Amino acid sequence: MKRLGVIGSMVWDTIYGRDPAQPAVVEWGGIGYSLAALDATLGDAWQIVPLIKVGRDLAPRAAEFLGALHHVAPGARFVEVPAANNRVTLRYYQRERRCEQMSGGVPPWTWPELGAQVTDLDALYVNFISGYEMDLPTAQLLRRGFPRFLYADLHSLFLGKEPDGTRVPQPLPDAPAWFGCFDTVQLNAEEMEQLGPDPLAVAAGALARGCGTLVVTLGSRGAAYFTGDPVRTALIPAEGPPLPDGDPTGCGDVLGATVVASLVAGASLEDALRLGTRMGARNVTHRGASGLRDHLLGRLSAV
Repeated sequence: MKRLGVIGSMVWDTIYGRDPAQPAVVEWGGIGYSLAALDATLGDAWQIVPLIKVGRDLAPRAAEFLGALHHVAPGARFVEVPAANNRVTLRYYQRERRCEQMSGGVPPWTWPELGAQVTDLDALYVNFISGYEMDLPTAQLLRRGFPRFLYADLHSLFLGKEPDGTRVPQPLPDAPAWFGCFDTVQLNAEEMEQLGPDPLAVAAGALARGCGTLVVTLGSRGAAYFTGDPVRTALIPAEGPPLPDGDPTGCGDVLGATVVASLVAGASLEDALRLGTRMGARNVTHRGASGLRDHLLGRLSAV
């Protein structure tokens, strides 16, 4: 069996949609979306190895979530830490725009903690759900110590945190150095714009630092990629009719995890992104991460 490591943060979400008449969604989110998508799309030759810390207050409930997945390696578990688990309140004011407020304080990974745990992995997927999963020196040591496939969604590295926990956009310090830590990097369109006005120039700079492919999610428009030298790019449009109103939380996480599962199985980048955009769109019609695996597979879920 091949082993795919997953780094990220389990988050207990409270999500308020644009319709004030609808009750809030209170559910697992964060890396839970990615885990569900990996479970739905990984082939039987692969196992999921979670390298994920959870706070002691929600550790039993998080273990239940992990136990419901099918591709988790035998004996794998979350790492319980003596801190409050990350909790996020999301309030949507447009279809794809929201206000996010975070509490909790699960500590980041350090290289002495992480190094021994990645030696037997065949690939590694890092999703910066909180933005505090590891610092840049740890990511650089991870790159040096892990020569196999490394995929990262840099999402919350582009978010600062106000004293009350409100997340606010911020430039990514040392962005070129971060790009050099991973084979494939995922951003969304707003994060790409923070890096500069010319997408091709931004992509060329990222690829020059050692990143092989840059994936940019575009919400309801699909996704784009940049790769190669000279840089080539293509848009992978979303398929099918316009998406219905629903919960867009986690769509980028589902897309990225699906792309990872497809790439490690040998799919082409474009085929991986086509499947990723389909799975991301399907996520809109589900609330939260519990039961999401079955929903992505087109099955009825008890959740």
